[in-house]
Amino acid sequence: MARLSRRPAIDHELDEDPPLSTEQRLAALAPGVAVLRGYRRRWLRADVFAGLAVAAYLVPQVMAYAAIVGVQPVAGLWTALAAAVVYALLGSSRVLSAGPESTVALMAAATVAPLAHGDAARAAALSSGLCLVVAAWCLVARVARLGVVADLLSQPLLVGYLAGGAVLMVVGQLGRITRTEVDGESIVAQVGSFLRVVGDTHWPTVLVCAGTLALLLGVQWLRPTWPGPLVAVAAATLVSVVAHLSDAGVRVVGSVPSGLPRPQLPAIGTADLQTLAIAGLAVAVVAYGDNTLIARGFPAPAGDDGAPRPETDPQQELLALAGVHAAAGLVGGFPVSSSGSRTALAIAAGARTQAYSLVGALVVVVVLFAAGPLLSGLPAAALGAVVLYAASRLVSWREFVRLARFRSTELALALASLVGTVVFGILTGVAVAIALSLLEMASRLARPHEGVLGRVPGLAGMHDVDDYPDAQTLPGLVVYRYDAPLFFANVADLRRRALRVVDQEDAADPEHPVRWFVLNVEANVEIDITAADGLRDLHADLAARGVRLGLARVKNDLLIPLGRAGLDELIGADMLFATLPVAEEAYLAWAQSDDAGAGPAGPDDGPQ
Repeated sequence: MARLSRRPAIDHELDEDPPLSTEQRLAALAPGVAVLRGYRRRWLRADVFAGLAVAAYLVPQVMAYAAIVGVQPVAGLWTALAAAVVYALLGSSRVLSAGPESTVALMAAATVAPLAHGDAARAAALSSGLCLVVAAWCLVARVARLGVVADLLSQPLLVGYLAGGAVLMVVGQLGRITRTEVDGESIVAQVGSFLRVVGDTHWPTVLVCAGTLALLLGVQWLRPTWPGPLVAVAAATLVSVVAHLSDAGVRVVGSVPSGLPRPQLPAIGTADLQTLAIAGLAVAVVAYGDNTLIARGFPAPAGDDGAPRPETDPQQELLALAGVHAAAGLVGGFPVSSSGSRTALAIAAGARTQAYSLVGALVVVVVLFAAGPLLSGLPAAALGAVVLYAASRLVSWREFVRLARFRSTELALALASLVGTVVFGILTGVAVAIALSLLEMASRLARPHEGVLGRVPGLAGMHDVDDYPDAQTLPGLVVYRYDAPLFFANVADLRRRALRVVDQEDAADPEHPVRWFVLNVEANVEIDITAADGLRDLHADLAARGVRLGLARVKNDLLIPLGRAGLDELIGADMLFATLPVAEEAYLAWAQSDDAGAGPAGPDDGPQ
C-alpha cells in the first residue's frame, strides 16, 4: 500500500447549513410528502395491515381520551383524523403514531375543566383554543430552533411524571365508573368529594366498568396481538344494547354526530387565550417530549437495499406538532402527542411509511359516517374502563426498580416528580419536573468529579491517579482535571478544591512542594465573567504559595474570552499549553532552568 501523505484540511463549515435547492426545501418542510412521492408498491400490503391494526386500537382509545378532556367522544375521532393526516405529511418519523394520548389529554382536562364549569360546549371551544395555543408555541420553538427543550425532561422525571399522571387519571374517572357526582379541582378535593358520595354508587355501572376492564386485561394476557380496547368496547356496547342497560340507569354515550367536522375557529375570547397561554406551553413541552422519546425508542425500519435507517429530525417534529395542533384546533379537537403502544403495534405489523396512518385515518372516516348508531349504545363506564387500563400502562414498576439499581438519586427524582404531579396537579407537575431536571443538571455542573492526573506504566496518556494504584506524578507538578465547564456556579468550588489539592501535595511530600498547578480545561470552550474573575483569584491564591498557574488543552475558542479578561497576559503565554505532554515537558525544562533555582525535579524525572 502506498505511503499516505498529509494534505490541507477541508473547510467543513460545521456551524453553517449548506444551501438547499427548492426541491430539497420542500422535502425538508414536508418530509412525509417526499416519502409518499417515492412510495414503492411492495410497501402497500404491510402499510394497509398496519393501518387497520392501529385503527382498531385507536378508535376506542381516542373516544376514551375525549372523555378525560370532558368533550364529546366524537371529538376524539375528529382529533385522531386531523393528527394522522397532518403528521403523515409533515412528520419526520415514518412510524410514529401521532394522535390523542392519555397524559396530554389529562393536561388538557386540568386546564379546561376549571374554565368550562361543566359546560360541554365551552369545554370543546376551550380545548380547541388550547390546541391553537400549543401550535403557536411549537411554531415559535421551531423558528427559534429550540428542539432541545424536550431534553429538560430526564428519564427519571418522566417515569415519575407518568406514574403521577396515572394516579390523576384514575381519580378523575371515579365519578364516571360509579355514576356519582364528583367535583373538585385538586386530587385531594376530588377524593374528598368521592368519599362523601360513595354511598350513592350505582352498582350496575360499576359492574359494566369491571367487566370491560376484566375483558381488556384478559385479552391482553391471552391474546396480546388482538385489539383489546376494540374487543372490550364492542362487547360492552353489545351487552348494553341487548340487555337495555340504559333502562337500568347505566349512562350511555347517546347520539353521536356523523360526518366530517367543519373547520372553524373556536368561539373563545382574548381573555381565554391569555389564560391558556401558560398551560399551552406546558402541553407543548410534554407533547414534544413524548414525540421525541417515542421516536427515539421506536426507530423506523432500515431502508431497502441496504439504505441507512431514516432519522427523526427534532426540529421538524416541532413544525409537525404545530401543524397537527392547528388542524386539531380547527376541527374541534384537543391537544395530542403520540402513542408508544400504537407505534409499537405499527412496527410489529410491518409498517414502512406513514401511509399506514392514512389508512387508519380512512378507517376513522368510515366510522364517522357509518358507526354513529352503533356507538350511541356505548356505556360511558366502558370508556372509563379503557382510561383505567391506559393509566395502568403508564406505571412502569420495572423502570422504578431499574432507577433504584442504577443510583438512589435517580429513584428520588422519579418519586419527587410523582409526588409533585399528584399533589400539585398535572401542569404544576410538569413545571416541577423541569425544575428538578434543571436543578439536577446544575448540581452536577456545580460540583463535578475531579482528578489529579499522572502517568501509568504501560498505558498511554495521562489518567486519574485514584483509578490506578501504580500511577506516577512529577514532584512539584500537579496536573488537575475539573470535569465540568467553568461558570459562575462552580468556579468558587474549583478554587477550594485546587488549594486543597496543593495543601495535600505539600503535606505528603514537603521536600518537593508544589511549584506548578496545571489545570486541564478541555471541558471549556468559553467562560463567563464570574469564572474569569475566579481564575484570576485562583492565580493570586497560588502565587501567594509560590505556585504558578497553567492551563492545558486550551482551545482557540477559549483564548478569546481569556484575552478579553486579560487572563492570557496574567497567566502568561508560556503557561498556556495545547496538550498535557507539552505542559509536562515545559515543566521539566523550567525545573532544570535557572528560574527554578534548586528545582524540585531531576533530569531523569521525565515523562514515561
